[in-house]
Amino acid sequence: MSMNAVVYQGPHDVAIEEVDEPEIEHENDIIVDITTTAICGSDLHMYEGRTSADPGIVFGHENMGTVIETGEAVTSLEEGDRVVMPFNVACGFCRNCENGYTGFCTNVNPGFAGGAYGYVAMGPYKGGQAEKLRVPFADFNALKLPEGNEHEDSFVLLADIFPTGWHGTRLANLQPGESIAIFGAGPVGLMAAYSAKLQGASEIYVVDRVPSRLELAEDHCDAHAINFEDSDPVEQIKDAHGGGVDNGVDAVGYQAIDPETDPSDDAYDPARENPAIVLNQLIQTVRPTGELGVPGLYVPSDPGAPDEMAAQGRLGIDFGKLFEKGLKVGTGQCNVKEYNRELRDMIIEGRADPSWVVSHRVDLDQAPEMYEKFDEREEGVTKVLLEP
Repeated sequence: MSMNAVVYQGPHDVAIEEVDEPEIEHENDIIVDITTTAICGSDLHMYEGRTSADPGIVFGHENMGTVIETGEAVTSLEEGDRVVMPFNVACGFCRNCENGYTGFCTNVNPGFAGGAYGYVAMGPYKGGQAEKLRVPFADFNALKLPEGNEHEDSFVLLADIFPTGWHGTRLANLQPGESIAIFGAGPVGLMAAYSAKLQGASEIYVVDRVPSRLELAEDHCDAHAINFEDSDPVEQIKDAHGGGVDNGVDAVGYQAIDPETDPSDDAYDPARENPAIVLNQLIQTVRPTGELGVPGLYVPSDPGAPDEMAAQGRLGIDFGKLFEKGLKVGTGQCNVKEYNRELRDMIIEGRADPSWVVSHRVDLDQAPEMYEKFDEREEGVTKVLLEP
């Protein structure tokens, strides 16, 4: 049996192809009929050829749907259950999983701490931008949702960006009443700003260059919008705030744009990249003894880096200033299971509704077109959901 899936062909090229349907491979597997899956900013790193991804990968690590088959050992799930999966694939019983670090499971991806669906170097797990998905260690990895189709756009965000945005604020140890600066108003940055609002931040500053994204931050997160194309974002924040903020979040990662370079006509120009710029701006922006959270993706090797040092994952960080100010830094991908159950319940009870970040819901066969639009950072394209 075959099904349609989004398959990586090479840089800037994905296509809808027929691939084999997944099957139960272990008695703790389930098969999920995908109802909603999403395009993630992390997918763009592979899409742009900025990783070692080989053609043939089925993309998609933000997945939800209905259980249609269960392995014999599955005890907490049954056919018909509505579920959403963390992007992390985790075993549940290694040392890291037992301590809550499910993003760094040591059993699911030999030689590497952490596994994920449809992602280079993250194990043999096919992605969910497809009609069906195999979920391993299903009792541990699948989160049950209420029956029906209510909150579909919000629940799918539990797979990655809502918990990851929340994780950014927790890495920075944000406390109620504190101020925070979030660099990046892509989906994760917007979710970090929304999380900061939900957690009682007093002032929220969001830095980006795309007006429609900054407007979302103002409208839904009560944030102060800072456009780094206008002037130095550090000075803008300090002028508005009267000094350094308490916390900072890097929701950009290694493809950060340097404001000092000249803007081009392109929506996104790799020639303007400076992979250390956001971290160094945060070091300047956050007050002495403040804390930084870095959920933005950094990689140990980057084939498309602007210089040889960055190609090896080595950055020119202002470590002397970091040390002088006594700043603390938390890094790493999100352990989704640490947050997704509580965030699900907040959505169910109406305490949170992150669905405002969704800009498009389209059929799976429109994925190639939407990848192109999202990659070009087109106005109004913030979060794209695919419906197989």
